[in-house]
Amino acid sequence: MPGQPVPSTPAAAPMAAASPLALLMARLVAGDGAAFDALVRALQAPAMRLADRTLGDRAAAEDVVQQALTRLWSAAARYDPARGPVEAWFRTIVVNLCLDRRRALRPVVPIEAIGELPSDAPDPLAAAIAADGRARLAAAMAQLLPRQRAALAMFHGDGLSMAEIAQALETTPKAIEGLLGRARIEVRKLMGPEPL
Repeated sequence: MPGQPVPSTPAAAPMAAASPLALLMARLVAGDGAAFDALVRALQAPAMRLADRTLGDRAAAEDVVQQALTRLWSAAARYDPARGPVEAWFRTIVVNLCLDRRRALRPVVPIEAIGELPSDAPDPLAAAIAADGRARLAAAMAQLLPRQRAALAMFHGDGLSMAEIAQALETTPKAIEGLLGRARIEVRKLMGPEPL
């Protein structure tokens, strides 16, 4: 009715200003299961890429994304559109679960035991050099601190800005700049003098 105040709750954000995912979140909070299905379709693939790059283990990444989606369902009412888009909120959930998982993981297979994947590339020498570079990079990444690895995965893997990474890691863009710088120096040191 004109002239009456509109309640100011996260679910009652102005419809015109709300993103499609924020509208889906509001529907989810209201109990709409179809909204959850739509959110899963929108958020699952980017979350899987981020988790896979951060953890370096597809099965563990699938577990993390499943946990994150469960948390999305159970904690939907805690989403506040005033604090940022749904994608950033969900990315923070995924990153935190990845960091928790990385802290709990213990290596079970020595890095030397990991074999190279066969390639369809026509030049075996170039393929071998590229595979060696990827293996050295993966080994170096595995030795980084979990927050450094997550920041590199988001910056270089997903192309996120420092502000977006800062939001996901709950810090400042300046801190992310330093974190990325230290991570790159550490990766170069761990990979050794041979070029990629």
